[in-house]
Amino acid sequence: MEILRTLLRIAILLSILVPYSLYSQDAEKQIETFRESYALENTGELQKSIEVLRTIYDEKSYEINLRLGWLTYLSGSFIESTSYYNRAISLMPYAIEPRLGAVYPLSAMGNWDQVIDHYKKILATDPQNSLVNYRMGVIYYNREEYKTSHQYLEKVVNLYPFDIDGLVMLAWCKYRLKQFREAKILFQRALMHTPGNASAREGLSLLN
Repeated sequence: MEILRTLLRIAILLSILVPYSLYSQDAEKQIETFRESYALENTGELQKSIEVLRTIYDEKSYEINLRLGWLTYLSGSFIESTSYYNRAISLMPYAIEPRLGAVYPLSAMGNWDQVIDHYKKILATDPQNSLVNYRMGVIYYNREEYKTSHQYLEKVVNLYPFDIDGLVMLAWCKYRLKQFREAKILFQRALMHTPGNASAREGLSLLN
């Protein structure tokens, strides 16, 4: 009877340790593959970096899909990159980073409505995200939708009152909206930050 109990304890222990050991080995393999992929990327061997990572591809792995999204974007395979990023988003729907990644191939293909959709979903989670607010402001500025652009850029400057990029873009936006006094003040503040800023100097010259 005691022998049976001992054998049962051994069986239970093995049932715990064997899967853990296999998981540990699998994790080590993934870590080593990622390391090799990073090394190849750093030497400019993008296709090899992609191929190495594909040897351990798992459609349920958020990390692998995110990494392949980035690498295929760098290699110019924008549709494929979008597919990987979308897979990462489906695995982690509330994550911000795969949406920030997805906008790279989408913007390269000129799919700006989809870029805006990703940014709006990010802002629904993180309304104060200054990077996304700034990019939204720039997109709408380039579309000559200055009132909409102003909403986003004003938020950036309220969050970071001495940020050169936000100051210059908001100044130009106010200039387009014919808010010349505010535009002049913002251009001057931008030049306090970076006295040689060409865009701010150009804007100020139009107001003097």
